[in-house]
Amino acid sequence: MNPDAAATAGGPLITNDIVILGVIAATLALIFWTESRPAGFWKRFYTYVPALLLCYFIPGIYNTVGLIDGANNSLYNPVASRVLLPAALVLLTLTIDIKGILRLGWKLLAMYAASSISVMIGAIAAFALFAAVHPATVAGDTWGGMTALAGSWIGGGANMLAMKEIFEVDATTFGQFAVVDVGVGYVWMAVLIFLAGRAQDIDKRSGADTRALDDLRERMASFQAQHARIASLGDLMMIVGIAFGAVGLAHALATPLANWFGANVSWARAVSMHEPFVWVVALSTLIGLLLSFTRARTLDGAGASKIGTLLLYFLIACIGMQMDIMALLQRPELFLLGVVWILIHIGLLWVAGRLLRVPFFYFAIGSQSNIGGPASAPVVAAVFHPSLAPVGALLGTLGYATGTGLAYALGLILKSMAGA
Repeated sequence: MNPDAAATAGGPLITNDIVILGVIAATLALIFWTESRPAGFWKRFYTYVPALLLCYFIPGIYNTVGLIDGANNSLYNPVASRVLLPAALVLLTLTIDIKGILRLGWKLLAMYAASSISVMIGAIAAFALFAAVHPATVAGDTWGGMTALAGSWIGGGANMLAMKEIFEVDATTFGQFAVVDVGVGYVWMAVLIFLAGRAQDIDKRSGADTRALDDLRERMASFQAQHARIASLGDLMMIVGIAFGAVGLAHALATPLANWFGANVSWARAVSMHEPFVWVVALSTLIGLLLSFTRARTLDGAGASKIGTLLLYFLIACIGMQMDIMALLQRPELFLLGVVWILIHIGLLWVAGRLLRVPFFYFAIGSQSNIGGPASAPVVAAVFHPSLAPVGALLGTLGYATGTGLAYALGLILKSMAGA
């Protein structure tokens, strides 16, 4: 179609999928180029406006003003959702150091588990509360948006996007909760960074045992240095081959498994196990976990997780270009829902911390590794001590393995509560 003719007929200005891909790629490049500026206006700008938010909103603006038609092109489905998402899950999951995480101490892992559970309880309690006092807030497909947000608040962006696909969350609803994710989550991160400077006083008042934390600092100081290297062409080929080879294997197995479960397991349809995409997500995560026990995990030193994150941002932009920006302003009450949800999480996790007598660091990193994920958990950890940043990265990446399963279970509960 001629672009001018499309614009005259009231359609999008750009209809060629390859051109749209170029626009999205250039937009992402511009966002991250400006974010990398060392000083001046852009440094101040990105202090308050996360790059992640722009990756959602700028493509959404393109769709809103009619530059593109985000809902009617092949970039999102099948390319981004069926290929890039599972590839990102593989690369982000294979970097997990399970043995290293287990050596961190059971109390830190207990706080991480308590954080995940408190996020789930917070979602159920907040949904029930608003269903009682203001049903309009949780009407419609709000449960699906909360499920996607739970994927982010337990795991990370890949898990959030997986939940969107599995439960078929509307793009606008997803965008609304993406804003809640950034708005509420980053405020909580700022509070944790503020309190980190007062951690010693907090620990003294609570009587926390900090000996394990002191040992932890020494053990993790050299973690990243052991794996870092300049990536060779062979490294990059291995990363790409593993990612997309795993995606191909997951797709090859998904349809037969979905058909068998749908035909032979009575409860399969109740938990969507008759849907091939559910199996694609599950198998991609499983393959990544299995690879994390092999030498493939060392590919993270060559940039495996960075490539996984790159794929993730393309997927985020493809979701963003389906949003109607004006519709995001129609439900400000969702921010209040998010605030109530995270306050319940904070309260429950604080009780767990007091019962276990853990240092404030365990509370902070347990919460941020869930709410913020591997992108921001190292930032919070480094405020306590630079050598602790890898701890945040380790626990943050653990969420990629647990986030999909836990958020999926929560989604089934919320769907039932909503009567959907």
